[in-house]
Amino acid sequence: MDWVSLGRTGTMVSELPFGTWRFGRETDAGHVEIDEERAYELLDAYEAHGGRFIDTADMYGDGKSESWIGNWLDERDREEFVVASKVYWPTRDDPNGRGLSRKHLRRQIDAILDRLGTDYVDLLYIHRWDDRTPPEEFMRTLDGFVESGRVNHLGSSTLWPNAWKVVRANAIAERYGYEPFTVVQPRYNLVDREIEGPFLEMCAEYDLGVVPWSPLGEGFLTGKYDRDDVSGVESRAAEDDSFESKYLSDDNFAALDVLREVADEVDASPAQVALAWLRHHDQVVGPIVGARTVDQLTENLGAADVSLSDDQFDRLAAAKPGPFADIADSPARGDR
Repeated sequence: MDWVSLGRTGTMVSELPFGTWRFGRETDAGHVEIDEERAYELLDAYEAHGGRFIDTADMYGDGKSESWIGNWLDERDREEFVVASKVYWPTRDDPNGRGLSRKHLRRQIDAILDRLGTDYVDLLYIHRWDDRTPPEEFMRTLDGFVESGRVNHLGSSTLWPNAWKVVRANAIAERYGYEPFTVVQPRYNLVDREIEGPFLEMCAEYDLGVVPWSPLGEGFLTGKYDRDDVSGVESRAAEDDSFESKYLSDDNFAALDVLREVADEVDASPAQVALAWLRHHDQVVGPIVGARTVDQLTENLGAADVSLSDDQFDRLAAAKPGPFADIADSPARGDR
């Protein structure tokens, strides 16, 4: 797995970050998606493939994700790894137990570092925008975390399509000399193309690194669903009742057809090619990969070895144009 630059920060990260949102997560049926033992197996497998960029959040598994990562890192050299976490969602049952207020942020950064067993996180995202807290306040508070050495870099997660919010926050940072957002984490994949257009143009203009989540469209781009056989949909719909309406459409299946064609051409799985398309994207740092099993993770990490030609990249990009295709440039292929 290659090292790539985390946007303009100068920090080098693995080209396929590992997402841990399923660690300790309880489903509506009451079972844990990934327990502690499986979490360590997955982290071991990621490390064995050269992975060093781990993504978590304070609310994943009610804090279990960070605690398990911290336990795992305790037996390793912390400096070899880049760890990203996020803050916003409720973690306490009181009015100040959520959001981006100074009270909540200060409490949460201490809790995050304690669970991870570290003095700092490499990257701290705001998980959502907080309309109740003035951005001048939360940008000043986040800047204090950087000044104190508890955070290295700042990012914003899931703010698409509201590019103006990122711009506003960074304009405040520039005005007062605060640390700006240098990384964004939106949903982006071959069939979810909403960020193309104004949001990606904003990222290019301000040189922000893009670290997409849901790069496989909640599993649709693995190719396991078929127009004529959607036997796996019932189990998937049990987790997300909107999955069928979001993904099982004619235009998405048309894009999946092209994905399968390219996968056959390069002797890879559809999932690997979908991830490789993002890897080759000029503005993408690396798509966040996740998995329930070591075999799934190993397959996904195989995307690091998949190379796409300009023609294959463009065919995939054209398979399902984004909503701003008529006014925005097509995605540009980078060197990877």
